[in-house]
Amino acid sequence: MSEEAKWYVIHTYSGYENKVATNLEKIVENRKMEHLIQDMKIPSEIVIEKDSNNKPKEVERKIFPSYVLVKMIMTDESWHVVRNIRGVTAFVGPGSKPIPLTDEEVRKFDIESVVIELRFEVGDSVKVTEGSLVNSIGVIVDISDDKKRAKVAMSMFGRQTTIEMDTNSLESIN
Repeated sequence: MSEEAKWYVIHTYSGYENKVATNLEKIVENRKMEHLIQDMKIPSEIVIEKDSNNKPKEVERKIFPSYVLVKMIMTDESWHVVRNIRGVTAFVGPGSKPIPLTDEEVRKFDIESVVIELRFEVGDSVKVTEGSLVNSIGVIVDISDDKKRAKVAMSMFGRQTTIEMDTNSLESIN
């Protein structure tokens, strides 16, 4: 029975995010549960704030205060371990049923870096598979470094136009 680990959101007491993550890491290591509880994240960003002397300084700020993201295979045992860590109030989901984040949410919140493999490259002809330009044909002229966006040259209203779009809405026609 090989299930795939999914990202779940756990709610914590305010200010307990780091303690919860640290304690969970220790428990996972001590109980040899790495196969069930695989990763934890506390999404944060660096922002520039002014200190009392009006000088800019970099500060790390939590994007979702009071929440910790956990990549795990949901079993009775893994649920019980996470749920009983001091500072954890609940899993996010209706009642006591944890709901995993969707793949779209994982991408949107940039929780996990995903290796994107494209089936096309610069110079290839592609067809748009979604959006207002669905079924339009164009040629790839540029692909972003992270492979999430591409510039596509297409003929619109008798003119050559370059449009930037998500690579997941393109498919190769070569």
